Amino acid sequence: MEEKKIILSQSLIQPKISAYIHIPFCEHLCYYCDFNKFFLEGQPVDEYIQALLKEIRLAKQQQPFDVSTLYIGGGTPTALSAKQLDVLLAGLQKELPRDNAMEYTVEANPGDLTADKLAVLKNYGVNRLSLGVQTFDDRLLKKIGRKHSAQDVYDTLKLIDQAGFTNVSIDLIYALPGQSKENFQQTLDQAVALDLPHYSLYSLILENKTRFMNWVRQGRLAMPDDDLAADMFEMALTSLEKAGKMQYEISNFSVPGLESQHNLMYWNNEQYFGFGAGASGFLRDIRYRNFGPIPHYLNPIAENKLPILEKEKLTTKNHWEEEMFLGLRKKQGVFLQHFSKKFGVDYWSVYGDVTKKLINDKLLVLEDGWLKLTPRSLFIGNLVFEEFLLSE
Repeated sequence: MEEKKIILSQSLIQPKISAYIHIPFCEHLCYYCDFNKFFLEGQPVDEYIQALLKEIRLAKQQQPFDVSTLYIGGGTPTALSAKQLDVLLAGLQKELPRDNAMEYTVEANPGDLTADKLAVLKNYGVNRLSLGVQTFDDRLLKKIGRKHSAQDVYDTLKLIDQAGFTNVSIDLIYALPGQSKENFQQTLDQAVALDLPHYSLYSLILENKTRFMNWVRQGRLAMPDDDLAADMFEMALTSLEKAGKMQYEISNFSVPGLESQHNLMYWNNEQYFGFGAGASGFLRDIRYRNFGPIPHYLNPIAENKLPILEKEKLTTKNHWEEEMFLGLRKKQGVFLQHFSKKFGVDYWSVYGDVTKKLINDKLLVLEDGWLKLTPRSLFIGNLVFEEFLLSE
């Protein structure tokens, strides 16, 4: 009995929290991307890796924790050399001990992965790869600023298979400038033919400070309209579900049992650390964001300080809102008893009126205690989510 008490007390001291690691370097900057990223050449990559590992040590001094999922994103993590990847992953293995069964994902671009890099990833227990494919049309790849070709996708997937990785996801983007329904269906057909366990599909969104946004403002680029984007989304639903890849979140599809555990953590509104330049985290009542520019990130760490640019303390209402508009992204929706238990408040006393209205409008449905989007509202999810914003 005493031994169980000791184990319990340790688990309370060191909770399991997910961790996101940001590698902000790319060999090429895509025209649509607004993530915190920098052209690789001339950057202090080795210094950055050591600073990132030190940031993790500083965070652990303030709050010891074990990781439940680990995700290395970017930028392009696989833009690092095999030697740099080895240093990074060796450091993470030391600083973030983990169980072998834990989901450990690394993002990669077609053409960046080599047999040497894959061997490094395998050696350190990476068990999931997320590949940024975007489209199989070489003309469109060039138009959106990607440096890989469709053939690079096939070549990279062959290397991945030879290295023994089986849990592989690819990202696709639809509603690209100049993309037709016929063109998108061809990409879907090629993607489905790969028979991968996981697919993510995102509509192209124009972001400030990107080349695409500047070109649209200058009248140099025309984007597909919302109706065409909705048609493409419906095409994706049909093609992927017919192939046995079930939609479990608005933009994500998988073989049952191989859903992204790290991304589910976000949609379940759970805590996570964000490490690296521009990374964001969520701990207890605080959402925080790190400095984005590399020198601004490195300087505080050199002074043994966490590189946090800003913090936001969430109110009780903020927590309720985020629980709803994150949870409703999931196909299964929000379990209302869980909401009540998590926040110590009756769900219907908080959101009763808006919920009844949205159910009457056929935008939400309540099944076995789960509140979820209807097929109709999948296309206009953001409008539904806005209904859960509470006035102060």
